[in-house]
Amino acid sequence: MSDGHRWTFFRAGGFDQVKLASGADLANLGALDQKLWVALACPTIGLEIDARTLALIDTDKDGRVRAPELVAAVTFACANLRDPNDLFKGAAALPLASINDALPAGRTLLASARRILADIGKPESAEISLEDVGDPARIFADTVFNGDGVITETAAEDDATRALILEIGETIGSVADRSGKPGIDGPNTDAFFAEARAFSAWHARGEESPANVFPLGPEPTAAAAAAVAIVKPRVDDYFGRCRLAAFDPRALSSINRNAEEYLPIAAQTLTISVEEIAGFPLALAAAERPLPLAGPVNPAHAAALRTLRDDAVGPLLGARAQLTESDWLALGAKLAPYEAWLAVKEGQRVEKLGVARVREILASGGAEVVAGLLARDKALEAEAASIGEVERLVRYHRDLVRLCTNFVSFEDFYDGRPAIFQYGTLYLDQRACHLCLPVADAAKHATMVGLAGAFLAYLDCTRPATSEKVQIVAAFTAGDSDNLMIGRNGVFYDRQGRDWDATITKIVDNPISLRQAFWAPYKKFVRLLEEQVAKRAAAADAESHGVLTTAATGTANVGNVKPPEAKKIDVGTVAALGVAVGAIGTFATALIGYATGLFKMGPLAIVGAFVGIMLLISLPSVVLAYIKLRKRNLGPILDANGWAVNTRAKINVPFGATLSSVAKLPRGSRRDTSDRYAEKSFPWKSLLFVGLLLYGAYTWYGGKLDRLLPEPARSTTIFPGR
Repeated sequence: MSDGHRWTFFRAGGFDQVKLASGADLANLGALDQKLWVALACPTIGLEIDARTLALIDTDKDGRVRAPELVAAVTFACANLRDPNDLFKGAAALPLASINDALPAGRTLLASARRILADIGKPESAEISLEDVGDPARIFADTVFNGDGVITETAAEDDATRALILEIGETIGSVADRSGKPGIDGPNTDAFFAEARAFSAWHARGEESPANVFPLGPEPTAAAAAAVAIVKPRVDDYFGRCRLAAFDPRALSSINRNAEEYLPIAAQTLTISVEEIAGFPLALAAAERPLPLAGPVNPAHAAALRTLRDDAVGPLLGARAQLTESDWLALGAKLAPYEAWLAVKEGQRVEKLGVARVREILASGGAEVVAGLLARDKALEAEAASIGEVERLVRYHRDLVRLCTNFVSFEDFYDGRPAIFQYGTLYLDQRACHLCLPVADAAKHATMVGLAGAFLAYLDCTRPATSEKVQIVAAFTAGDSDNLMIGRNGVFYDRQGRDWDATITKIVDNPISLRQAFWAPYKKFVRLLEEQVAKRAAAADAESHGVLTTAATGTANVGNVKPPEAKKIDVGTVAALGVAVGAIGTFATALIGYATGLFKMGPLAIVGAFVGIMLLISLPSVVLAYIKLRKRNLGPILDANGWAVNTRAKINVPFGATLSSVAKLPRGSRRDTSDRYAEKSFPWKSLLFVGLLLYGAYTWYGGKLDRLLPEPARSTTIFPGR
């Protein structure tokens, strides 16, 4: 990279922008002073460029591409291509011959590219495309070892190892391999064998005194303990009630529930699982009464009591039909060593394999076999990682120059090509607005664009067929704003050609064009005049309605109402009216005098005076609009969308006219001007003709045309005594 690289700049938008036209320009991008960059950061979403490419450039994963990250991406691409000029082709397929295998990194990339093509069944292909690298599962679908540290059952060389891999995945949990298949990794394998050893050791501690821990043998003892555990709370409750009855016989009726408590249950369809019955005691309690194991017991627990009798009481205490409290305590004592051993159980996740299978696995050397397979897979980590780098290079080969010409400079935008921040085109009010951006929060966005100086409309866009919704902001840079208001509907076409219903929800008002500014004072005057006329008409209507009401009331009550007194003449009012009439007369006389003098000065003076009056009225508005239009700036609009624009990107009047196109009839088309529903127009032509005729007569009468006319037609001949 050389600090002496010769740059080319072009001027657009009122500032100098770097021209990126060669691989050398890209290779030296890091040496370009960042003060000369148009932007220093942009978001990774909401742009018309592949979001996956932007995510690869965004190495710190903060959702923004920054200048150093873009420089790193350009450096990577230029270093791994034989000719960096290939980046300007923007091709989606990367020829293998373009990869720079003169360097170790390039050789690894080339080997990985060929490996990918072989894995997807295209070993003879001379190029690799985004389609080839875009689906990792497809690339690794038929691979056994792919460098991700995960192996599947297909990595096993024998049935025993295959079964072990499946058992590790079933007990500890599986991990997705790059091929998309379930497999196991190092942590899963280590956890499995640690639990297997712990489970075997725990089981061995019980086997040291089997008569104590397993009085009936391992499985029958486990069944007996399970039968006891199910009913233990209920049996303890029963013998507690019996002890309470022995202490105070008066408590007996309460201990066994009152008869009234059975009434709600008796009204139902009884089953042994009904919740109310399950909450009752196991049997009727009495002082020192044994617990019957069958017969008159709570139906909800009868099955559990039979299991207790068959699996625990009979084998450990001998056959019996009822259980005393001392028998119950003896039963617990016989199972206490087993329960103490059970309480410290380890390796629960591998327990379902059984102690015999666990010990078989530990003795088989399966741990070393699986570790060896994982090591073989891990050895390919660098090659597999470079497969991801192949995707990076292929994407940069297609997208990098386009990003640079919309980031380092705004060349696409100012050259008339759609920029990556332009979301689509809005059609509304016979205009096509091409500067449209997506907006996440219109209210928040609008607070940041005050310095843009552009007329902006925020719109809600919907697609009823798919229920999709999006908000956009559109810049109106041509035409006028007379017909733009909240609630107006249009159609928005995104860059994919999909159409959306669009409705204006908010407007940031600014001048749109000089033409609009020129006519604005007259339009305001007309609107004011219309408002005043409407107010006067309404007042006159109300007054006439009042007069008619008074007249009708008077007619209905004729004879009952005294005639109104004659109004006295107010001298002051008469004087005021006289002054007003005099002022109006003076003004009319002066106006006639000015008009007469103007007519005497000739047609050019009349036109000049008319133009001067119009300029006097319109010039302030035009000057103010011109100042604002010169300040229109794209930067605040993009900054509100997450960009960091580094300069004032102007949208002047000529350029703004290209961003919003007004409807025009096609060249060569014909117009049929007949309109049978047209309103009757004011007779301007007739009045103009009469005016010209009168002016001609006045000029002739004054003798100004005598030198052009023959003797008989001169005014001095016809009016000799004038």
